[in-house]
Amino acid sequence: MKQMSLFSILCFAFISFGASVLAQPQTCSNDRYFRPNSTYDSNRRLILSSLPSNVSAQEGLFYNGSIGQEPNRVYATGMCIPGSNSDDCFDCIKNASDSLLQSCPNQTDAFSWPGAPTLCQVRYSNTSFSGSADLDPRSLLTNTGDINQNITEFTTIWEGLMGRMITSASRAKSSPSSSSNYYKADSAALTPIQNIYALMQCAPDISSRDCQNCLRESAIAYQLCCRQKQGGVVMRPSCFLRWDLYTYSRAFNNLTVDSPPPQPSVTAPLPAGNQANTTDNEDSKGISAGIVVAIAVAVFVTVLILLVLGFVLFRRRKSYQRTEIESEDSDISTTHSLQYDFKTIEAATNKFSTSNKLGEGGFGAVFKGKLSNGTEVAVKRLSEKSGQGTREFRNEAVLVTKLQHRNLVRLLGFCLEREEKILIYEFVPNKSLDYFLFDPEKQSQLDWTRRYKIIGGIARGILYLHHDSRLTIIHRDLKASNILLDANMNPKIADFGLATIFGMDQTQGNTNRIAGTYAYMSPEYAMHGQYSMKSDIYSFGVLVLEIISGKKNSGVYQMDETSTAGNLVSYAWRLWRTKSPLEMVDSTIGRNYQSNEVTRCIHIALLCVQENPEDRPMLSSIILMLTSNTITLPVPRLPGFFPRSKQELAPVSEVSESMAPVSQGSESSQFTSKSFPHLVRKR
Repeated sequence: MKQMSLFSILCFAFISFGASVLAQPQTCSNDRYFRPNSTYDSNRRLILSSLPSNVSAQEGLFYNGSIGQEPNRVYATGMCIPGSNSDDCFDCIKNASDSLLQSCPNQTDAFSWPGAPTLCQVRYSNTSFSGSADLDPRSLLTNTGDINQNITEFTTIWEGLMGRMITSASRAKSSPSSSSNYYKADSAALTPIQNIYALMQCAPDISSRDCQNCLRESAIAYQLCCRQKQGGVVMRPSCFLRWDLYTYSRAFNNLTVDSPPPQPSVTAPLPAGNQANTTDNEDSKGISAGIVVAIAVAVFVTVLILLVLGFVLFRRRKSYQRTEIESEDSDISTTHSLQYDFKTIEAATNKFSTSNKLGEGGFGAVFKGKLSNGTEVAVKRLSEKSGQGTREFRNEAVLVTKLQHRNLVRLLGFCLEREEKILIYEFVPNKSLDYFLFDPEKQSQLDWTRRYKIIGGIARGILYLHHDSRLTIIHRDLKASNILLDANMNPKIADFGLATIFGMDQTQGNTNRIAGTYAYMSPEYAMHGQYSMKSDIYSFGVLVLEIISGKKNSGVYQMDETSTAGNLVSYAWRLWRTKSPLEMVDSTIGRNYQSNEVTRCIHIALLCVQENPEDRPMLSSIILMLTSNTITLPVPRLPGFFPRSKQELAPVSEVSESMAPVSQGSESSQFTSKSFPHLVRKR
């Protein structure tokens, strides 16, 4: 593991050094501008903010879209190199988008090619550029150092590498069996110990001929400008070319380098015409040959040692990765930092003192604790009836610690000793959303600005679970008591006790064990056991209506004496049909809100609770709807009305006890029901 750490540090050093070449990867237009804070500016920020999720969610890691109406319409694309990790792609696109917003504050056209450790591209314009091969504007950057080798020999090797790669990259799309997507990473040996590394990519929506022309023009431009430099980058709107004498991207991890070209002779002919100096010349030649042999032997031994070390490290790395995939036990053994011993937790909670108890749910009690380093934590001590084995508990606890998002409650670790199964979470001081939302005395603390911020935060958290995390996760129990509020009243989704992991190609799951909270269940889940991303979106719609109204969906509401009583969803629908949706706004908010903003949120909520799951929008669309006033929302259809009592549900084989009300302590529980380790994995 120490060797692996050294290997990782070296790779990071190479990558970090390589990134220095791309100090200015952004290119902004110099002749077309827009007015700051205009509609075009809003549309630009909106589409760039959604690019990371849209690109990383695509199978080919390429996204092409637009937003707004002419003349304020913004066209944008984003892409990552094939084979990129979705998280790396997300980070690269986000950094590129953020950089464009800062570097190009009022330019209508711009593009960026961040090149290390993951190559990606972000581009936007006020005109459509799909399918067009744009060579200008061009940006060319170089290293400061010069080539130390013979420039003629170097040029021969460099041109050979460029020619092979341009041909291969531009033909990638024309081969049905290829998935390279106009992309190529390769290398060539320059000396026994030094290689040339190069990487190039074209936009996947241009033709093969245009790709070849774009890359060839970039190679020629570099040669004319800077052929003596040790590395450089040529960036155009439609293609990217970079080369260097060291690895600067993970794309080079598995490359095989060809043998170096033959080295020129190091001996020279004797000077003619002076026989008196023959002996001296022979002695000199002998000494020179000896030095050459010594140097050659030293170089050979050094190269051999490096090759052996590299081979050993490579084998260890591959073996580690394979073991990590094939054995979850190995993954657990490498995460000692996640596992706490029981005495530490006992001390942090003052031996699980009643005074530290925050609440108790169906699967265990929650205690406030303070670790020795001063970190405040929420400690969930699972009861025996949580019904999970030791190995399953550990594996899933480690799995969930990998979920990192500002709008998710973070699992810090776990404790597993004897019969004890304990989860350690970050402590969230402001309790849960229902603690404020449904309390007549505390409702006033949630003004409209805070409620709107909470709605947006919940949406971003669900988007991460559905699209942006390494796993596709369906929460299945979104409700007000499972939304916690931090010190700044930012929402954090908690309690993944019923969460389900979907496989790569899976879009829907079925179960005979209906579990969750009845008032937030989508009709297809409550009545048929079918769940998907759209069932979470239904729950989100219910949550939005509750946040706006300050009322529970489980209540009974009647508009007038002639109408039939119903729940909050049906009440909101009737008000919408009578064109009086603002009547449902919580009276404690008063008139301190923008009516258009509230109406738009009600509109979005009604779209989320439509009866047909296919009619409900995806989270990426919901976030765009929440943050843009220029997007036209579709007309909502009839909501998913379902029976007002559990007895009216279609028969299912079993109803989980988690549907029953959860008992709580004197204070609002940080985690009111299930827990992370009941995460169900679906393949």
